[in-house]
Amino acid sequence: MNSPTTMDQAPVLGLLPPEPDPVAGCETCRQLAWERRAARAAGNGSGVSDCNVLIRAHPHGPRRRDVTAVADPTSGFSG
Repeated sequence: MNSPTTMDQAPVLGLLPPEPDPVAGCETCRQLAWERRAARAAGNGSGVSDCNVLIRAHPHGPRRRDVTAVADPTSGFSG
């Protein structure tokens, strides 16, 4: 005789965080917001999510280190 099979309870998923607003005057944020609208219009939820992650992760404050010293091999910067 076969015994009945049981399943685990379905996982409970939380709500997604609110979509980030692009920072005014930031060309990168403006481009990502445009790509997000295009992805949403195309029904591409993964693309919308990717743009949200990139907008959240995009730095907007002053840089903490001089990136020109890293990029210039003649500067003598050793890391």
